[in-house]
Amino acid sequence: MPDHLPPLAALRALEAAARHGSFTRAAAELNVTQSAISHQIRHLEALWGLELFARDARPLALTKSGAALVPVARDFFARLSATLENLRIEDARGALKISTLESFALTWLVPRLSDFRERHDGIDVWISTMDQFVDFAVDDVDLGIRLGHGVYPGLHSTLLLREYVFPVCSVQLVKRLGMPANPADLVRFPLLLRHDEVMSSNWDTWLAAAGVPGLPIDHGPRFPNSNMALQAAIAGQGVALVRSAHVDGSLEAAGLVRLFDVHFPADAAYYLVCPEGAQSRPRIAAFRDWIQAEAARSQQRYDQEMASAEHLPPDN
Repeated sequence: MPDHLPPLAALRALEAAARHGSFTRAAAELNVTQSAISHQIRHLEALWGLELFARDARPLALTKSGAALVPVARDFFARLSATLENLRIEDARGALKISTLESFALTWLVPRLSDFRERHDGIDVWISTMDQFVDFAVDDVDLGIRLGHGVYPGLHSTLLLREYVFPVCSVQLVKRLGMPANPADLVRFPLLLRHDEVMSSNWDTWLAAAGVPGLPIDHGPRFPNSNMALQAAIAGQGVALVRSAHVDGSLEAAGLVRLFDVHFPADAAYYLVCPEGAQSRPRIAAFRDWIQAEAARSQQRYDQEMASAEHLPPDN
């Protein structure tokens, strides 16, 4: 940067003093002392080797050099302000790119997006799904919605939603095999699991909560993710453990029934994440406010549903 370019604070002092014709009124506008304004002006004069104000003039008057430079400073601030405003308007509109898990996008997020669109018709939401955590330094993504524990170094995270885990199966499976009389009766049902250990661990946790920790769970088909296991349950292929957002209150619409009144809180929750500082950008702030309100409504419903299930009368 050339040595003759001044700090912005000094330029602001010059423009304000020239506009007000007073160091005192310039200081009041900029919320600094009069001596600070005098110091900034002296700094400019030393930097440029020019006298900007006639010191013996009353009222304060610009020199020829000052009169030539003040319009340049004024034009700079006007252009800067206009450009920033245009960028803010542009940033408040256009595409908002969000990365999340496929199961969450399909069952919870996408069905709600029409409401966001109605409220913010200038923002187009682009959804991408991946199991890996988004790398904001590499991926062309504005926001991520991830399942985890809220520890994301260097990122701003907002808790969205906590869930519960419970078993479901299709109505047609119940018609074919009958309603299981108790949790131990699940031994005659195919259990839908994932290839990894996550779903097996969840089944172990649920069976322990249901009082049958020793029930074998090594029978039944395997799937690469929870969404496929849920689709298999809807198709009548077995019993799946689901999370609240996977069904989001639509068990009946999907032809599913919940088995038993036993559940446990999921060990991870959904978080909205973005680079630190980006949370205040207009598009991101608009989406964050909207999704937090939607998630709060879902959370209240999930909590009420689980509380109601705990107080249901026992089966005869």
